[in-house]
Parts: sequence; C-alpha cells; structure tokens
Amino acid sequence: MIIRPFWIHKISDAWQRRSIVWLSGVRRVGKTTLAKMFSNAIYLNCDLPSAARRLSDPELFYDSVARDSIIIFDEIHRLPDPSMLLKIAADEYPHLKILATGSSTLTTTRKFRDSLTGRKENIYLPPVLWTECIDTFDRKDLDRRLFHGGLPEPLLSVEKDPLFFSEWVDSFFARDIQELFGVRNRTGFITLFRLLLQQSGGMIDFTKLAKLSKLSRPTVQAHIEAMRISHAVYLVPPFFGGSKREIVRRPKCYGFDTGFVSFEKGWNEIREDDAGLLWEHLVLDFLRIHCTERDIYYWRDKSGREIDFVVREKNKKINAIECKTNPDRFTTKSLAVFRTIYPEGKNIVVCPGIKQAYSAKIDQLIVHFCGLKDLSQELKTDLNPRHV
Repeated sequence: MIIRPFWIHKISDAWQRRSIVWLSGVRRVGKTTLAKMFSNAIYLNCDLPSAARRLSDPELFYDSVARDSIIIFDEIHRLPDPSMLLKIAADEYPHLKILATGSSTLTTTRKFRDSLTGRKENIYLPPVLWTECIDTFDRKDLDRRLFHGGLPEPLLSVEKDPLFFSEWVDSFFARDIQELFGVRNRTGFITLFRLLLQQSGGMIDFTKLAKLSKLSRPTVQAHIEAMRISHAVYLVPPFFGGSKREIVRRPKCYGFDTGFVSFEKGWNEIREDDAGLLWEHLVLDFLRIHCTERDIYYWRDKSGREIDFVVREKNKKINAIECKTNPDRFTTKSLAVFRTIYPEGKNIVVCPGIKQAYSAKIDQLIVHFCGLKDLSQELKTDLNPRHV
C-alpha cells in the first residue's frame, strides 16, 4: 500500500469549506484505498445492491447517522440518482462530511441531473506523483515509475504485467464509457484510445485519427471529450497572441499514465530518449495539481520551435517550463525566440536529478534549474494542491 497523506490533508482541508468533496480519478488509481484511510467514517460501496437499498430514502439514512459523521459514498455514480442524494446532504445536513468518489468529473455525465454548483469541492486524484515516490523510491527508480506507471498495483509490482493494462482498458470502456456516456462502438473507441496513448505528448490531428480509427471526425471529437471527462486523457491548449507564426488551434493530448503510454508504445524498457517524453507527463501531473488548469499551455511556432509548458500568472507574466531528464541537454534555441515575443516571466528547466535549485545565465537568459519538488516555489504558487 502507498500511503498518501498529501491527499488526506487536502480532503480534510476541503471539508472546512464545503460539506461535500467530490474525489475523481481513473479506475484503480487508489480512490477507495484513500477513502478507507478515514478509519472513523461510514463507508458505503455503491456498487452493492445493499448500499442502494440503504440509501433509497436519503432523509431516513441521514437521520440515522451521528451528527458529525464522515460518510464515504464510493463509486456513487452506480446509484440511480446520485445528485439527489448529495443535494439533500448539502442543503439539509451540512453538518455531515461527505466524500463521494467516481471515475469522471461530476457535471457532465448523464446520471447527474444537478451539478451541485457551490455545494461541493472537486479534487482530482492523479496517478502517484513522482514527488510522492521520492521518499519511498530512490532516484534510480525513476525509470521504474515511468515504465510501470503511477497506478498503485503496477507501481508496486516487481514485473510489469501486460494483462493488467489490457484488462484495465476493457473495464474502463465497460464500466465508465459505455455506462456513463452511452458509447456503443467498443472497437472504434478502444482503437482511438490506444492511438492517443501511442501518440501521447503530441498535437492532435482529428482527421488523421478519424481515418486510423475508422470513425467520423465528429465521433472522434466526442470520444476524446468523454476520455477527457473520465481523466483518461488531458488536453493542453497552445499559447498564442504575439506572433502570426504561432500554432493557435491544435491542442496536445497526454495519456493519463506513463505506464499505459509505454505499454501501448510497445516498450520493454526505458531508454534515455523515452524517459524524456515520459518525464514530461510527470511534470504535467504536478502542474495540474499546483496550478489552475486554464493557465497551463504549451507553445510552438510554425518552424517547430517549442516550449514544453507555459504557465500564465495572474500578473500577466508568462513562465516557460522545459522538461529535461539531463540538464546538460537543455538549449535556449526555442526559449530565445519565445522571449522575443513574451519577455516577462521565469525560464524554468525541471530535471529529476536536481536536489538543490540553482540559476544560471545562458545566452543572456536567466534560467532556473530545479527538481519537481521545487517547481511550485519557482512558480510562486501555493505549495498545497489546488482543487480541480
């Protein structure tokens, strides 16, 4: 078991602001394990018919529990009307602390008739972050985290089991996509999902994806939106505004977990070039927790010069973030062009092997080198994760 006190604290902190916390994340990311760490809570597995019967009269159920109870509704979307259950709790029983878990965001799935705006705190639980691994694994185990991924079961396994990844995809379609979004074309959907994992970290070409998956372009777009809602992929939009030569339309698509990306790419080990791409995924996971998602971009111009991530600050400064497994491989080629358009902001290179952050002047640019733990400080963001 991987103990994740970081998230226990965030859930407890969220209850200080709202009585309901919605904890979402992909299947088998550890939501149930995390929920059960609240040892004094009333735990209900909503997959079970007995839980559905117990909750059929919400008022009767809430009246039967102690006033200051913590209640866990695990996989709440399995219930016939989960939004009504939560709405009654928020409006009539605000003294209760409720943690509801599900695989997708709440507001856009078919079963939820009420978005519970203003009544809940949203927390996205990602695969185990590298910053959570550092105290458990040695630096040499970074390749293990990249190759096995961040879902607890494969991360803790001695060998990577292909069967786990294949079964996960089947379960993801049957229990999340088909049930929540009504998608019926299993072959087309899974083909598209695997294509996105194989191309993870690249710009989306909807027309090409439609051709390869044998789906229509609108269907491809609808399926990708369902994957995004279910946290299976994440889209990073391009940053633009200062030059006609910037990419302005095509988002980058990242798979949710490096283990699945390496599996679909058919890799049997992590080479140095492979590690660079996957390290980019871990940095993005960290940014999503510590920054507002609407402020995370990438930058690319029509000459192919690119900045891995761009984070916009409230003061309109634009921070440029490059992800490198080896700081000696960093060059200012793209950064120099970017700074001619957007001169204000920090230049940050994030490397896994840097224990102490430092700055250097390279080609007249001040560049800050840091490890992942120091990135939030470099960005001057809250050290605690944001609520997603």
